[in-house]
Amino acid sequence: MRDVINRLIMVFSLIVFWSASPLWAKVRIVADNPQTFTDWLAELKTEALSKGISETTFEGAFTGVEPDPKVIKLDRNQPEFTQTYFQYISKRVSQTRIKNGRTKVAENAAALKAVADKIGVQQRFIAGIWGMETNYGSYSGGYSVIRSLATLAYDMRRPKYFRTQLIKALNILEEGHVNPANFKGSWAGAMGQGQFMPSSFFAYAYDFNGDGKKDIWTDKEDVFASIANYLKEHGWQSSRTWGRQVRLPEDVDGLWAKVRQTEKVKYCRRALKDHSKQYSLAEWQDMGVRTIYGADLPAVSDPNFKASLIMPAGPKGPAFLTYKNFRAILSYNCSNFYALGVSLLSDELK
Repeated sequence: MRDVINRLIMVFSLIVFWSASPLWAKVRIVADNPQTFTDWLAELKTEALSKGISETTFEGAFTGVEPDPKVIKLDRNQPEFTQTYFQYISKRVSQTRIKNGRTKVAENAAALKAVADKIGVQQRFIAGIWGMETNYGSYSGGYSVIRSLATLAYDMRRPKYFRTQLIKALNILEEGHVNPANFKGSWAGAMGQGQFMPSSFFAYAYDFNGDGKKDIWTDKEDVFASIANYLKEHGWQSSRTWGRQVRLPEDVDGLWAKVRQTEKVKYCRRALKDHSKQYSLAEWQDMGVRTIYGADLPAVSDPNFKASLIMPAGPKGPAFLTYKNFRAILSYNCSNFYALGVSLLSDELK
C-alpha cells in the first residue's frame, strides 16, 4: 500500500513540475502545429526570399529566434476580453493618465495643431490614441517584433494573419526604416508610439516633416500624423465627435428588444455585434433617449448621421450612443472597451 502511495506522489510531483516548467510551456504552444519550428522556419525563408527579402536580412532577423511562450500566454488573455468594463476603463482612463495627458498635449501643442490642421483629425483624439497605446510614448514595448510575430505565425490560432505581418516586418528591416537592434514592440508585434502593425505601417505611416523617413518610433510629428492618417483613411469626420453617454428610458429591456442588431455583422464582429441598429438622433429622441444630464439630444440636419447604442457593462451600466468616428477608432482596435477608453480619454483632453 505504501508503495502505491509513493508512486502516486511521484506522478503528482512530475505533473506539477512539467506544468510549471518552461519546457512544458513550449510544448503547449506548438501542440496544434504538426511542424517543428525549424521546418516551419525553412518554409518561411523560402517564401520571404521569393518576396524580395535578402538572405542577409532574413538570417540576421532570425538569429537565435525561438517561439516565446509568454507571447502565447498574453495572446490568450488579452485585457479587452478578460476584464470587466469598469476594470478596463478605471485603469486606462485614470486620473494619472488624464493629468499626464494634459501635460503632454501642452508640451506638444505646436506639432499636434499642425498635424490636426493638415490631416483633419482633432488633436484630442490623436492624443487619446497616443495615450492609450503607449502612455504618450513612454512605453512602446520591449519585445522583439520578429520573435513575437514568428511565435504568433507559428501558433495555429491566426497563422495566416501573423505570417503576413511577419513578412511585412522583414520588409521594414529590408528597407532600413529601423535599426534591427531597436526593432522592438508589443507582444503582438505592434510598433512605435502609435503601435502600428507592420501592414498598417506601410498603409498609413506618414512622413510629416518630409525627411524621407516614416519614423513612428521617435519623431513626434510622424507619430501624430500617422495616427491621424490612420483615422482619416477609416472615415474620420473632423466636424464630429465620437458619440456621447446617454440616459435611457425606464424600460431598458424593451428598448433593446426593439433596437438590437438582427443582421449578421460583416466586419469587426467582436465589437459591432454588441451594437444596436443605427438610427438618427431624432429617432433615438423619439424612443426616449436623452443626454446623460436629461436634456434633449442635439438636433442634426444631416439625414445620414446615424448612431448605435452600446451598453458595455450590461443594461444596468452606462449607455452610449456612438457615431461614425467611433467606428474609425474600432478600426484601430476592434474592441468596444478600447474605443470607449480612447473616446473618454479624449474628452478629458479636450
